[in-house]
Amino acid sequence: MRAIVLDKIASVTLNARLSREVRLSDEYPCREGDVVAVRVLTRKSVYNTLELPTGRFSTLKPGDIIAGALGHRRALAGYAGKIPDKLATGDRINVLNLGGVLGHCTSVNPDIGPPFECEVLGQVLHFPFLAERVGVPANIGYGLPPLDTKLNLGGIPVVTVVGTCMNAGKTQACQALVQEYTHQRLKVAAAKATGVSLRRDILGMEDSGASPVTMFTDYGIVTTQRANAPALTRTMLNRLAAGKPDVIVLELGDGLLGDYGVDAILEQADIRAAFSALALAATDPVAAWGGLARLKQEYGLTPDVITGPATDNAAGTDLLRDRMGALGLNARTAAKEFAAAMLSATGLKPQEMAAEDAR
Repeated sequence: MRAIVLDKIASVTLNARLSREVRLSDEYPCREGDVVAVRVLTRKSVYNTLELPTGRFSTLKPGDIIAGALGHRRALAGYAGKIPDKLATGDRINVLNLGGVLGHCTSVNPDIGPPFECEVLGQVLHFPFLAERVGVPANIGYGLPPLDTKLNLGGIPVVTVVGTCMNAGKTQACQALVQEYTHQRLKVAAAKATGVSLRRDILGMEDSGASPVTMFTDYGIVTTQRANAPALTRTMLNRLAAGKPDVIVLELGDGLLGDYGVDAILEQADIRAAFSALALAATDPVAAWGGLARLKQEYGLTPDVITGPATDNAAGTDLLRDRMGALGLNARTAAKEFAAAMLSATGLKPQEMAAEDAR
């Protein structure tokens, strides 16, 4: 066991509550969520920042000693990578995303270039036993309760945004919904159910007025997948519903055909039934057409609104209306109309809820 001082702490490790000085071991369990200290070896001019636990971003430079967490990633517009089968001090490892997920990169998107290469310095230790200097491998899921198996929302509406792929405008749509509902004096809670650990999206919803907010990393998961996505979604919705908000805004990160478990969530009848309103964020009209078809055929769902780049101007919204019979509303340029259409689909009326709050 030896001590080291960290230059930067990645947001993915938030649950581990690390201090700048940590103790390291040379034994690596190589589990998802294990916290590992590394030294950055290379330099990048793009995709070169690290999200800190505060939500701020810091530029990484050669020589920086950082703490991240082991995880996998399969992102079309980013990196694909996996958790190493084994590690030793001095090995090389890559930073797979801005949140500090660490793994062996297996595929690169040319737009962002090769990932940071890092030297493994040690497995960060956690000391859970009072008055004992017995360290155990730190993991972001340590000590967390099991995930829920049943959904109990007490009738609170859930407004959900799903996308055709990453970068389809899902988070922007969620932020627009939160901001407009907050302006209407509604109490809004928000969650991001799937993806790879990065707090930026959920912090954006918080900045827009949602409280509380939560995401899968809060429950010890670095990267969602089919095996855990439904239970995570139930748990997040249950926790938010316990605070009795007027409405919950839910983002399903990644896309309908991604590897992060969106399909597994949509396969669950109880979760589908909880969706009071559903928006599809699509990159273009063909993506919107495919997304509509998949939602209807595979899950029996019909989106109330289509948003995203496919609705950036009338060329797109006219196509959606005339060729697909779908309502297209852009979350950037028609935020009020988009939020109103989604709220209308829930059957709730803001003025009734405001009056109820006043009583």
